[in-house]
Amino acid sequence: MDFADDLALLSHTHDQMKMKTTGVAAASASLGLNIHKRKSKILKYNTENTNPITLDEEAVEDVKSFTYLGSIIDEQKNIWSSKQLSTNIKIRIFNTNVQTILLYGAGTWRTTTTINKNVQVFINTCLRKVLNIRWPDTIRNKVLWERTNQLPAEIRKSRWNWIKHILR
Repeated sequence: MDFADDLALLSHTHDQMKMKTTGVAAASASLGLNIHKRKSKILKYNTENTNPITLDEEAVEDVKSFTYLGSIIDEQKNIWSSKQLSTNIKIRIFNTNVQTILLYGAGTWRTTTTINKNVQVFINTCLRKVLNIRWPDTIRNKVLWERTNQLPAEIRKSRWNWIKHILR
């Protein structure tokens, strides 16, 4: 993920994180951009590897939490299962931090039935996690959308809005 001058690298392994960090540093340097090492942070979640990640042979600070685009990211597991957040707050977090990023640029996508279905399945899965509905418990999609005040993902509508914007 990256926005303006903020970047978050997500990795499954320590080696992946080293490769990604090195790759971003090299790409930035080739464009004449510098990475501010004191502002760079590493959050390791569910790992036993304590080896540092380095930039120009300088260790990047390991932290327990950091702020990214106004949201606090920490190692407290999954916010969807948090008992400290109300369902309404979780839905707002989903709408602002998950759904908007997921559907960003949807107006330019090919709108096939498969793409629409896959996007809707992902959204429905997230909403079920927000409501703590686990298999074998079931809920109809229509009820799910009513409970979470959602509309089915309308990629086709987004595409028409994008076309109208281009034609202006």
